[in-house]
Amino acid sequence: MPVIDAVNNFLWSYLLIAVLIGGGLWFTIRTRCVQLRLLPDMFRALAASGTRHGHGIAGRGVSSFQAFALSLASRVGTGNIAGVAIAIAIGGPGAVFWMWVVAIIGSANAFIESTLAQIYKVRGTHSFRGGPAYYISRGLHSRAWAVTFAVLITLTFAFAFNSVQSNTMALALQRSFGIAPLATGIATAALTLAVICGGVRRIALVNQVVVPLMAALYILLALYVVVTRFHLFGHVMSLIFTSAFGIGPAVGGGMGIAVVMGVKRGLFSNEAGEGSTPNAAATASVSHPVKQGLVQTLGVYVDTLLVCTATAFIILCSGVFDTGITGIELTQSALETEVGTSAATFVAIAVMLFAFTSIIANYYYGETNLAFIRDDRRLTIALRFATTALVLIGAILPLETVWALADITMALMTLCNMLAIILLAPQAIDCLADYTAQRRQGRDPVYRPASWPPK
Repeated sequence: MPVIDAVNNFLWSYLLIAVLIGGGLWFTIRTRCVQLRLLPDMFRALAASGTRHGHGIAGRGVSSFQAFALSLASRVGTGNIAGVAIAIAIGGPGAVFWMWVVAIIGSANAFIESTLAQIYKVRGTHSFRGGPAYYISRGLHSRAWAVTFAVLITLTFAFAFNSVQSNTMALALQRSFGIAPLATGIATAALTLAVICGGVRRIALVNQVVVPLMAALYILLALYVVVTRFHLFGHVMSLIFTSAFGIGPAVGGGMGIAVVMGVKRGLFSNEAGEGSTPNAAATASVSHPVKQGLVQTLGVYVDTLLVCTATAFIILCSGVFDTGITGIELTQSALETEVGTSAATFVAIAVMLFAFTSIIANYYYGETNLAFIRDDRRLTIALRFATTALVLIGAILPLETVWALADITMALMTLCNMLAIILLAPQAIDCLADYTAQRRQGRDPVYRPASWPPK
């Protein structure tokens, strides 16, 4: 795959790092570090998220927490377990540091894009719809640009990313239980079809139960490893920071590859600035767009600073990160070393559930963007069957192939979205000013534009 590798290297070594980090720094300055300054408001908005604010449309939309769970389902998946392992195996322990950097700076991207998704959402048949295709079309008045993004995200999430999810699931189940990848692919495809036929509300209901539970259990397992190996904590932190800047023996391919792998796998995991989570953010019924922007920003922290870091500590405490194995098998091997074979079995089950919830959330991103291009039930049905077919095929494809294709489509859609939110950022920043002004007056912020949603 020399051509695919060359395209990947160009996109990730130059364009993506500059755009993601540069954009994130610019948004951080313009919002006065909203991702840290309003951290208490993030928890407050999430805690109060059980109430829907339908703006006069009874029963429309999902709750803020359901939208949060939907986006978290896409974020918390194989990227947190297999993706982190790949980053460490190739880029060394320093890749973890750059994943943290991407999360903190990139969370400003997540705030801007999710707030814009709320501002420009539209009324669907049963729920709100929105995302980059919608704010590009209605905010920048470019149908061609919006359709380009809609095509890219459908290819990336409904097809490429879902192939990655089913591939990782198949590898984990084969290693732990000896289940043939084809059997895993068939079973996963059938379950996927059963859930996605129920629409966004069924997808959200499944994800709001499964994702928090599995994430909590996985983090508890990682905490057990850290506590029982606490004497290695200082050594692990030293590995991460020295390797991040190309110092010390465990530097993978040097500082450059650590940065690239940290950004690449960090973005695959937390999706900040990628343009995917705004599709979930737009479905929520909230009284003010900034509330969902803050909730989605918190999702970046949960994904990278908690779940990804948990995986990193499991791998680095075990000392098996430089043995030549990679992906989900590296994480399983690390847990076998630390806890025993039962822990590796738990990882296989966790991956199965994480991957499945990611698959159905990823499908929704494809569906809402296909509806933007052309709202035709026949196309929706075709997408459902195409998605399940790619889930089946992805289970039996080589690991390197599915990750390489996903990296290219992810890079292109991210560039497309980042340029749009840079141009539309003033509207999100004005919306933040309105939210802050109402909070200072002791009021629960309510967004009252001339029309809802804006024309």
